[in-house]
Amino acid sequence: MSKIQHFAFLLVEEFSHLAFSCAVEPLRIANLVSGRTLYDWSFGSENGATATCSNGSVTLVHYGFDAIPKCQQLFALSGIHMRNHVSKPLLAALRRERARGTRIGALCSGAWVLAEAGFLKGMQAAIHWEYHDSFMEGFPEVNLVRSVFVADEKHMTASGGTATADLMLHLIERDHGYDLAVAVADQMVYNAVRNATAEQKVSLQSRNGMRNRHLARAIQMMHDHVSDPISPALIAEDIGISTRQLERLFGKYLNTSPKKYSMEMRLERARNLLIQTESSVTDVALSCGFDSPGHFSRVYKAAFNVTPMLQRGRID
Repeated sequence: MSKIQHFAFLLVEEFSHLAFSCAVEPLRIANLVSGRTLYDWSFGSENGATATCSNGSVTLVHYGFDAIPKCQQLFALSGIHMRNHVSKPLLAALRRERARGTRIGALCSGAWVLAEAGFLKGMQAAIHWEYHDSFMEGFPEVNLVRSVFVADEKHMTASGGTATADLMLHLIERDHGYDLAVAVADQMVYNAVRNATAEQKVSLQSRNGMRNRHLARAIQMMHDHVSDPISPALIAEDIGISTRQLERLFGKYLNTSPKKYSMEMRLERARNLLIQTESSVTDVALSCGFDSPGHFSRVYKAAFNVTPMLQRGRID
C-alpha cells in the first residue's frame, strides 16, 4: 500500500494520554523507519481548539467535530468518565463519517462511545477491563470480549493503554508487512506485542467482579493447577457451590465459561514460555497441562494462528 493514509483521532475530554501516545507514536515511527510518509494524522475535539486528557495535559487540536477532514481511519479516543462526554455533536460526527464510508474504530473506553452511537450491535468489541461490567449491562447486544483488541470487525476497538500499540502494530503489519511492524516494535523497545486473541490481564483484586469470593477462588485454583488442570466440577465442589453456579459466575463477570477461561489461561502461559524461554515445545506443553504435544500444537494454532514451533521469532 503506497498511498498515504490519514488517521483522524477524535479526542473526548478526559481521554487517556497513554492510549493517545500508543496510537500516534507507532505511526510516526513507521514513517521514520521506512523513510517514507506512510501515515499522517490529525486531532479533533468538541471545541475545535484543545482537548484535556485525564492527567490534566492539554492537547492542541486541528478541528472541531463538525469539520473532520477526509481520512482513511477515524478513532474515537476517550478515557475516564466517558459517559459524561458522549455529546450530541460527537455522535452526530460519528454518524456523518459512517455515512461517508469512513472506517471508524475506538480506543480505550471509546467502544462505549460507538455503542452509544449504535455502531456495535451484534459485533465483538474490546474495552478497558474497568468498564466490562457496566458495558455488558448497558449494551447486552454487543459481544464484549476480554481480548486486548478486536481488528476483524467493521469497527476496530482496542482496550486502551498499550493495547492501542498492539492494534497499531497490527495495522502496520497489515498495510506494510511484518518486517516493518517488527522494526517499529524494536524502536519502541516493545518486545511483548500481543495479538488480538491475547487477554487483558489485571490483578484479581482489581478486576471488576473479582470481589466475588467464589469467582476469585475458582480463578486462583486454575492458576495453581495450570500444569495439572482440574475440572470445573471439582473446582465447584472445593469452593462449595454447584457447577451450574460456577458457570453462571464466569458468564456474568467474565463473559466466558470456566473451561474456556482455563484453556485460555494455559495457552497464554504457553505463549509466554515459548517467547521468553528456550524450553522445548514438548516441555512447554507438559508444563501447561497438555499430555500430547500434537494436541497442544493443534489447540495453540487454532488460538493464535501460528504453530508453537513458529511462534518463536514472531512479534505476535
